[in-house]
Amino acid sequence: MKTFLYMMCAGLVIGMAYWAYRENYRTQATLRRVAALQAAIATEREAISVLSAEWAYLNRPDRLRELVEMNFADLGLLPLMPQHFADVELVAYPQKAILPTGGTPPGPDRKFP
Repeated sequence: MKTFLYMMCAGLVIGMAYWAYRENYRTQATLRRVAALQAAIATEREAISVLSAEWAYLNRPDRLRELVEMNFADLGLLPLMPQHFADVELVAYPQKAILPTGGTPPGPDRKFP
């Protein structure tokens, strides 16, 4: 009986060692993948910041004004004037919802008629 118990304990130790060994390598592979993803994210963030700076540089008002003046005849642009904008009175706003009279406002279980 003792021999059987020793064999079971030895088998259990070997099984646990195999499981720990396998988990260790899976963890290391996952950590390498996380490090690679973090490096890729850092690269993309750097590219985004460079593109953002380039966009800001290209959209400088003085540069855009020069481009408009150079291509004014080709593009057929019109200078902005106050009459090009609409009056506030011309904007159609949605109608307010009319509540039923003589009752409580609709709740989650009560609907409009």
